[in-house]
Amino acid sequence: MSTTNQVRDDVTIRFAGDSGDGMQLTGSLFTNTTALLGNDLRTLPEFPAEIRAPQGTVPGVSSFQLKFGSHEVLTPGDECDALVVMNSAALKANLGLLKKGGTIIANTAGFDKKNLNLAKYPDGVNPLEDGSLSEYELIQIDVVKLVKEALADMNLGYKDEERSKNMFVLGLLYWMYDRPMDSTIDFLNQKFGKKSPEIAEANIKVLKAGYFYGETAEIFSSRVTVKQADLKPGTYRNITGNEALVLGLVAAARKSNLPMFLGTYPITPASDVLHGLAAQKKFGITTFQAEDEIAAVSSAIGASFGGSIGVTSSSGPGIALKGEAIGLAVMLELPLVVLNIQRAGPSTGMPTKTEQADLMQAVYGRNGESPLVVLAPKSPADCFNMGFEAVRIALEHMIPVMLLSDGYIANGSEPWKFPQTADLKDIKVAFEGPRKAEDAEPFLPYLRDHRLVRRWAIPGTEGIEHRVGGLEKEDGTGNVSYDPDNHQKMTNIRRDKRDNVADNIPEQVIDQGGTSGDVLVLGWGGTYGTIRTVVHQLRKEGMDVSHAHLQYINPFPKNLEKLLKSFDQVVVPEINDGQLVRLIRSEFMIPAKPVNKVKGRPFGVSELKQAIREVVGETVASES
Repeated sequence: MSTTNQVRDDVTIRFAGDSGDGMQLTGSLFTNTTALLGNDLRTLPEFPAEIRAPQGTVPGVSSFQLKFGSHEVLTPGDECDALVVMNSAALKANLGLLKKGGTIIANTAGFDKKNLNLAKYPDGVNPLEDGSLSEYELIQIDVVKLVKEALADMNLGYKDEERSKNMFVLGLLYWMYDRPMDSTIDFLNQKFGKKSPEIAEANIKVLKAGYFYGETAEIFSSRVTVKQADLKPGTYRNITGNEALVLGLVAAARKSNLPMFLGTYPITPASDVLHGLAAQKKFGITTFQAEDEIAAVSSAIGASFGGSIGVTSSSGPGIALKGEAIGLAVMLELPLVVLNIQRAGPSTGMPTKTEQADLMQAVYGRNGESPLVVLAPKSPADCFNMGFEAVRIALEHMIPVMLLSDGYIANGSEPWKFPQTADLKDIKVAFEGPRKAEDAEPFLPYLRDHRLVRRWAIPGTEGIEHRVGGLEKEDGTGNVSYDPDNHQKMTNIRRDKRDNVADNIPEQVIDQGGTSGDVLVLGWGGTYGTIRTVVHQLRKEGMDVSHAHLQYINPFPKNLEKLLKSFDQVVVPEINDGQLVRLIRSEFMIPAKPVNKVKGRPFGVSELKQAIREVVGETVASES
């Protein structure tokens, strides 16, 4: 059978199998190779919610979705062009995400009687044989058998052979989509070459076996080529949100010339921040894995009190435990950075699924009037920018800052253009200097400038000993005060100090469309790529619609109210039950319309497009 070559603008692939089948690694290596070729891309890794979910079952399926193209790519794709399934459970869990006419590459060894029963197919019916997949191009390959044949001349155990089967699939996909193997071979040599050269050799053999199987087996009617995207000139790397966040924090530490201390406790999906910062000791970064969340945030507050950039990271459940201590940082007016990598809740919720449901927690979720600054990155690469901004604002305003990322952004990836040091903002830190005993004026640790910001008084500095604690303090002196008028004054100061941050952040801009018109779609966080894609399509179809995306949420940009009131309708899509929309309604008295989803997955382009049309249509109908 002759093979033709197709040139396509974009392709979406989904890898799926047991959590032990290496689908995350397979997807990551394919992504890295694709990034090196200059394609734009977005990814969506999805993990089992249980650490050791039963093998062969639907809850145990791990998957990795990737969309890459020769044009701007902002989402990981609604439907897949190709679905790789390592067993029957993977097919059952993911078939609904494959477009009609798409390609299924199935490892037939994962469709034996045992696997079919574990996946709960009725009466052990094999979907590869019963005609139920007739709407798709079905490619059946006994991957396990072919791997054994490729490694027949090596004296490897069953487990080592089994673990390399994902490399066969990767090699096959490299052939299908005209990708080179070089970078993956380099990775395998670097990872295993010194300690386990035979494992490196085995994986490389299997990778090549998969590639040449695609070339010689004559089971594919066509190969697909996706040309290089027209990206802005510069040096790029593929980066996840958590990786970018780590680099943003390190850059801010270097720019401010201050040490950084991370006090944290491991939690999904924030743990990669700990892993990443732990590798940056050479840049003055200290990491501390505490015994619990309260100890973690308290250690970070202590570091801030001592003159370091105090950082703590968690997800929603851990942020709840940190609440009282975060209030202490508000009371002490210290530059604490709190990273909340959101996941689905409540309680333990769905640890490996994404959600945007901690916004109200970030803005209001502490006892008493306890205002802090809230920021939100819009994409994996933007985590660098907003991580840097979180540190800058915390230091320049002596105030805690909470950054709201989420599982989709944190684990997803995209090409990231390396920034230049000269392009980063300066970070201005005001320390209180030493004082002599003969100085006439007493030291006031809470003496403020025009922004209501106090200077950073580091313990051990001569002549600036002062009182700290969680009890209400007297303005200026920091002495404990139970005076009702002082409490009102301090409450107002803390609020106004937070509000004054609006003078030190950019005004809100329109991402697409005009600055006034019929409809504004207002988003925040990880909905950016989907909203941008949807608004672009709606504008091409004739709708008068614009898009604005919030990265500064508490306080809002100073021009936001004027901007919102320039549109007849405001629609707010969120991966929660309606939180930003409530803030917008209460703050600006605007009848904003919600579009909400709480399924542990980001919006698809088609579903959001339909939802916006329905909301806008309902509003028009009710007004007529």
